[in-house]
Amino acid sequence: MQHRIVVLGAGYAGAFSAGYLARRLHSDNFEITIVNAESDFVERLRLHQLAAGQELRRRPLAEVFAGTGVRLRLARVTNVDAERRIVTVADGEGTDRLEYDTLLYALGSTIADDCASGVAEHAFHVAARPSALRLRARLDELGRDAKVLVVGGNLTAIETATEIAESRPGLRVSLATRGELGGWLGPTARSHLLRAFDRFGIAVHEHTAIERVEQTAAIAADGTAFVSNATVWAAGFAVHPIAAASGLTVETNGQITVDRQMRSVSHPDVYAAGDSAFAIGDNGQPLPMSCASAGPTSKQATAAIIGDRTGRKITTTAMTYIGNHISLGRNDGLFQLVDGNGRSRSGALRGRTAAHVKSAILKTAVWAVSHPTYGMPSHKYHLASTQARSRDVDVA
Repeated sequence: MQHRIVVLGAGYAGAFSAGYLARRLHSDNFEITIVNAESDFVERLRLHQLAAGQELRRRPLAEVFAGTGVRLRLARVTNVDAERRIVTVADGEGTDRLEYDTLLYALGSTIADDCASGVAEHAFHVAARPSALRLRARLDELGRDAKVLVVGGNLTAIETATEIAESRPGLRVSLATRGELGGWLGPTARSHLLRAFDRFGIAVHEHTAIERVEQTAAIAADGTAFVSNATVWAAGFAVHPIAAASGLTVETNGQITVDRQMRSVSHPDVYAAGDSAFAIGDNGQPLPMSCASAGPTSKQATAAIIGDRTGRKITTTAMTYIGNHISLGRNDGLFQLVDGNGRSRSGALRGRTAAHVKSAILKTAVWAVSHPTYGMPSHKYHLASTQARSRDVDVA
């Protein structure tokens, strides 16, 4: 009987992992299934562009995994029973149960909409393709001088505000953030960021906590009402509650608690990657929810799965975070390097060069996901005769 590996989520972490496992594991011994609600691979890091009105290339998952042996199941994950090793999914035809021997949980994150009232009912966001298209449709309805308020001060908020302002110059875009805009950046990068906001005419409301979103306004903690024809919520992300209800050990924010090899500390047949995993970086601090974390966590998780199931040595992937790439429209950007403790360095790459670097990184990431058969090895690994876990480690 084949060893059943189920991968939940086909974002950057999940799609890469499924393809890599198919490259390295022999199909005689392993059956790999990936579950995803969307039929396309979604470049989440470009969804602010989609919302602003730009077209993104479609990448159907059926084409991505064609010829790999990976089974694609288009359905929404509704439940994970970690004790019984069963995943419940739902699609247009009803519900179904998938049994697994090894589970890779990579469902990612979504908008944190429970930190202010009215967000779920009245705000827009760019954490998923349907929501980005919903925001795009709303922006299409707005006339000149209509007001758009972006709430948040992180990377997504900055990129969304500048993208909308550049793509739709007739709109009056503003941003409200609890702290300082780009306050975590080094002085060089922050000065460049503020100049970009001035150039786009984006009004910035710092030290402003939005506590309620209404249909035509956002209300701050001090009672100030910001009239808005479209409020975009980008004030943080949250993981899906499925893991917390599954019986797996999770952190207070719902992320799966994992060891250095991305194994669940409570269920060693479950691995996690991307935003779903509470992974500690080499600096002793938790890795942030970001695409930059998806790369090392998925590489470590797949290395552990291969090692644990085939008896091979497990390579160790460096868990480092080198910096923040921020697009400021299509022709401007920032690349802020950080030190070993995650603090911003004084210098930064700026302008068109930074924009080109980020574009190249995104193209490389999507190419890697879209070409899972590239470098397909002539020799694949077989399931070990025993399920003894490999404790030997190689450092890559």
